[in-house]
Order: sequence, then structure tokens, then C-alpha cells
Amino acid sequence: MMLSRPGRALRLTAVAAAASLALAACGSGDDAPAEGEGLGDLTVQLSWIKNAEFAGEFMADSKGYYADAGFGDVTFNAGPGATENLVASGEADFGLTNAVTVGQVVANEDAPIKIVGTTFQKNPFTILSLKDGANIETVEDLKGKKIGVQDGGNGLLFAALLAANGLTEDDVEIVPVQYDPQPLVNGEVDGFLAYVTNESIIVSSQGEEVTNLLFADNGLPFVAESVIATDETIAERPEVVKAFLEAEIKGWTDACADLEGGAKLAVEEYGADLDLDLAKEVEQNTIQCEDLINTDETAESGIFTISDELLAQNMATFEAAGIDAAQEDVFDLSLLQELLDEQPELKG
Repeated sequence: MMLSRPGRALRLTAVAAAASLALAACGSGDDAPAEGEGLGDLTVQLSWIKNAEFAGEFMADSKGYYADAGFGDVTFNAGPGATENLVASGEADFGLTNAVTVGQVVANEDAPIKIVGTTFQKNPFTILSLKDGANIETVEDLKGKKIGVQDGGNGLLFAALLAANGLTEDDVEIVPVQYDPQPLVNGEVDGFLAYVTNESIIVSSQGEEVTNLLFADNGLPFVAESVIATDETIAERPEVVKAFLEAEIKGWTDACADLEGGAKLAVEEYGADLDLDLAKEVEQNTIQCEDLINTDETAESGIFTISDELLAQNMATFEAAGIDAAQEDVFDLSLLQELLDEQPELKG
């Protein structure tokens, strides 16, 4: 699960110039592959550990969709980490993150990155609580509660949730935690910032009945597991962006058609050293495919697209969270649209 894992200690002002130089080097000159000659190796910065959250990426790799699109060796770097920083500096070609974090770093650091498509139409962030404990069902229920919040990007997201609902950090007691939800089970906190597709499943599997206060249903709808690329890549190497999105769409189409198969790739191959539980990973892939990725809108327009209505919701979230960023500074879906116009069969 991603858990915003966005840019802890992002220093994007400093890296922006480096990113421009690094990406200019790989985007022009004698060493740059011409279109059709191969697109070079590919590095993808994941937002979390190599679990079923990335079943589509693993499916795309295992079925050769990246290779078919023109890429050489593929490297998946596990998170959490400063995804925006790593992409902006050229250490990763693409990264997976969420719109609020991208909006923050674009607004505050003038980060040279944009969202070019999204896996999750609905973000999975939640305040997780125990039904026989604090049972946090509404935003009002947060008042006076101890809420476990991870450092870095998750802190930004929680502050945004409060701001969007007219609350401040003075209304709650924020307790620094890591990503393991055990402090919630132990009663050390009343609520825990989590993913409904990850920690919520983990706690439920321990026999606890849980309550989820979903960000998306409580004033903070935004896309997540969104693909980011640098402005330089978008402008100078559009064929690379389109090739990556093509492979991603194919991979996620297959991962959602074969829920267990996508989960097995995480358990048995890509995350084999993590001792993942197959049943949990299948449940995670099922929830994300059925509730977060495939919607009525994507059934018509195709996965990875973002409708005008959803873009407007993201911008309303930015405003509620105090993020001063224009839509065109955060989103560039033009290459995705070109791809779908050229290959309408990708819409499914």
C-alpha cells in the first residue's frame, strides 16, 4: 500500500535543475534511441513494497508488455520513498503516487513533474479504527481522538483531510507511528491512517471488526497510484510516455481479469522475499480492481483515464486543502488521449 509515501523531505527546488540536465541528456543527443529503435531500460518507482498493489505492473512485466512496447530491462524500485524527488531527479523514469502530494510539491517546490494517467480513480486512504474501540464513522468523531499518522507525506494528507472538513490539528492528538497498524490493535491510538486495501485487511484478518473513514467519501476525493513523469520526458520523449502507458493498461487489464494470478505474481515472484499471504493479496487485488480502478466512467473511456468531472473534484480537493496549483500544472493527459485515439482497443 502506498500510504502517500510521497516526498518525505522533498528538496525539489534543488533537484529541478539536475532533473532537467539529466533528462535532457537521455532525451537528446547521439545516444538517444530514435523512435522505433528501442526505448532503453525502464526504472519505475513504486509507492510501496512489492505486493499486490502493483499486480498490473508485475503482469505487464511478466507478460512482456514493456518489452513489446520497446523497453529493455525493467527495474521496480520498492517504496516508500520520495517518489516525486526520484522522478524529478531522473533516478526513475516514472513513479506512482497520488494527486494531493503531486499538487503539494508542484505548488510549493515548482516540481517539474505531471500526472499522465492514473490507476486508482478513487483514493484508498482511510482513518482505520476498531468497531469495538473508537469506531470513527464520521469526521466529527475524530475530535479529541489519538490518530496515528506516519511522518512525511501522510502528515500532509491528514492535514488536508482536517482542512477540508473545517478542522485543525488542535482538534485531534496526532501520534507518530510507522506503517504497522499494531498500535491501533494494541489500543495505543484510536485511529490509524491507512489504506483500505492494505492495513484494513490486515487488521480484519486478526479477527477485529474495523471501521473505515474514507478520505474520498469525506471531502477529499483525489486520484491515486497515479503515473508521474517529468515535463522534460513529456515534451521531449512522448513516445516513451505512450509506450509505458500502453504496457500499464494491458498489465492492469490482465491483473483485474485474473485477480488471483496478479496476486500470485507478487507473492511468488516479485515480492517473494516479503512472506506475503496469498489470501490477503488476492483480497487486496480484488478490492482495488472492483472498487478503485474499474468504474462506470472507465468502462466507457478506458482505465487510466481521468474524466473532466473527476479532474474538477481533484481541483476542489486542492482548494479545500490549501494547495495553490492550477490543473494544467499538475495534470497532462494529452499523451494518454493520443494513445487511446491511436489504439482504441485499449479502452477494453
